[in-house]
Amino acid sequence: MDLDALVGRRRGDWQRLATLSRQRHLSGAEADELLDGYQRAATDLSTVRSSAPDAQVVAHLSTLIATARARASRVPTFSWEGVGRFVAEDFPAALYRLRWWWGITALANVVVGLLLGWWLTAHPVVENSLLTPEEVQLLVNVQFESYYSEHAASSFSTLVWVNNAWVAARCIGMGVLGVPVVWLLWQNIANVAVIGSLMHRHGRGEVFWGLITPHGLLELMAIFVAAGVGLRLFWAWVAPGPRTRLASLAAEGRTAAGVSVGLVIVLLISGVIEGFVTPSPLPTWARVGIGVLALLGFFVYVFTLGRRAARAGVTGDVAEELQAASAPTVG
Repeated sequence: MDLDALVGRRRGDWQRLATLSRQRHLSGAEADELLDGYQRAATDLSTVRSSAPDAQVVAHLSTLIATARARASRVPTFSWEGVGRFVAEDFPAALYRLRWWWGITALANVVVGLLLGWWLTAHPVVENSLLTPEEVQLLVNVQFESYYSEHAASSFSTLVWVNNAWVAARCIGMGVLGVPVVWLLWQNIANVAVIGSLMHRHGRGEVFWGLITPHGLLELMAIFVAAGVGLRLFWAWVAPGPRTRLASLAAEGRTAAGVSVGLVIVLLISGVIEGFVTPSPLPTWARVGIGVLALLGFFVYVFTLGRRAARAGVTGDVAEELQAASAPTVG
């Protein structure tokens, strides 16, 4: 092999590879060119080592290949542009695309909760199997109301935020199995229904709604969204459509991961309301009004920004260049 001829023929391609390796932002075509150049340079290095092992050329190609490999596998860095795109496009688009899943989940839970609360109120004997009369009186007259004010507002907000984020994460994480999500929802709605029925039966219904509504509207909606996304994750492998089960699950899993990050922000807002608004001395109508406005703000966010982004082709999945490569499939 003529080493000088090889160097002369390939020098331009090597220089181009070096330029791409130093470039901060690459288009899709440039990324493909980088990978192609990397593979060709690796072949050149193998040829030089086996046929004409010149130390200077080997060192140059080794450095060039290492730099190209590092550039090709670079983990995306944090940018405020990416944060803005996530908040304005990716997150609301995912919520809008999955709106039927979490919307039906929310409606079903509200209906079940109201029916269960009505049934428990109409059958007071049930409470005797759950709590003693003393425990009921303590819960109704003291514990339920004091729960929201027994800790400092900032620490209480953090506590409920972390707890609710954990519940949402479980709904999404266990969604692939389907049934555990339904069980989590049942536990959550049954707990609210039991407490609500006890408060109503003992003439404290106004206190119950006055304390649970300000933060509960947005908080419960976030849990219902998490559950709906989790159930969609379950359905992704049950009925994958034209994709393979693995590809369908991977796509919905990436979207679910993004939604879980966004819900952390939503639950932070509800946690702040629960810590600072719910136990505040504001009149009931003002506290409830803040809760209603927070929920309306969420809907406006989803059905304006989300619908606009979805119509522009945003799905909530990660960018194509960040997705794992997949082998072609038949059918």
